[in-house]
Amino acid sequence: MRRRIDGLDALRGVAVGLVVLRHALPDVFPGAGVVGVVMFFAVSGHLITGVLLDELDGTGRVDLPRFYVRRARRLVPGLLVLLVGVAAVTLVLDPLDDRADLTRDLLVAATWTGNLPGLTPDGVTFHLWTLATEEQFYLLWPLALAVAHRRGRVTWLLAAAGVACALACVVVLLRLRDDPDLAYALPTSWAGCFVVGAASRVLTVRWTPPGAVQVAALALLGAACVLSLRGHALTYLVAGPAVALLTALLLVAWRTRVTMTARAVRPLVWLGTVSYGAYLWNYPLTLWLRPHVPHAGLLAAALTVPVAAASWYLVERPLGPRPRVADRPRVAVA
Repeated sequence: MRRRIDGLDALRGVAVGLVVLRHALPDVFPGAGVVGVVMFFAVSGHLITGVLLDELDGTGRVDLPRFYVRRARRLVPGLLVLLVGVAAVTLVLDPLDDRADLTRDLLVAATWTGNLPGLTPDGVTFHLWTLATEEQFYLLWPLALAVAHRRGRVTWLLAAAGVACALACVVVLLRLRDDPDLAYALPTSWAGCFVVGAASRVLTVRWTPPGAVQVAALALLGAACVLSLRGHALTYLVAGPAVALLTALLLVAWRTRVTMTARAVRPLVWLGTVSYGAYLWNYPLTLWLRPHVPHAGLLAAALTVPVAAASWYLVERPLGPRPRVADRPRVAVA
């Protein structure tokens, strides 16, 4: 099994921390959610591309069944526990009076289609549109990368994918120009962020950004958190790509930091380790508490920490991907 890299976990910790911050203090940090989500997308593009390229460079092939099984083992157990929790709370307490939509919302969440037009739910599973976007990337990118690698055209793939994502985003925004916020959960709005993350793995192998560049990237990401990044086309045409590029700089710098021992960073590393559970549970907790508890966002943020820890230690880690076996038979796709 690949050893966890503290630098990448710290970036995940920053990303999920910003999402939680947006839910806790939306009036103070209105842009933190967009920044955190885009950071997650860029990190996913970087990591998945790295996993695939390592296998392609070593064997010339991608074992697609194994890849998809490992992704499912990583993501499905925690998601299923969340959906069981959502069903239980809604059926027993119905704090948001949305019991009538429960079956539909659960089905959309379980099929990773919450980012498609007309299917995005309004309730506590709304945030799962981001997971749907990631899953669709996992479905398409390995095939495209395997073909490009075989033909020696990985750089061309990055360029073509970047152009295609940009054009798709522009076309959708032109159709939704009267209300650009309708594009918020659509995959076309954010697909380019994965490509930026992938490019950071392919194109910058021998370059490490200087410390001043890293500090500047963090400062700009922080500044973006206090901006309102919803409701206009520039969210997708400028803010998303800019945040992805800043994240790419940090990915290139931090991906070699296998161990980070500074006390100030360790909490971020731990939060990054349990970030999936934090992402899954923080939004539902916030919505459930908001109508009934003062400062619900802050309370939900505090509750997210133990819930995310329980998700990691009791569900995700025990049921997650097993260590790789070197002599396991391959069912490979060139």
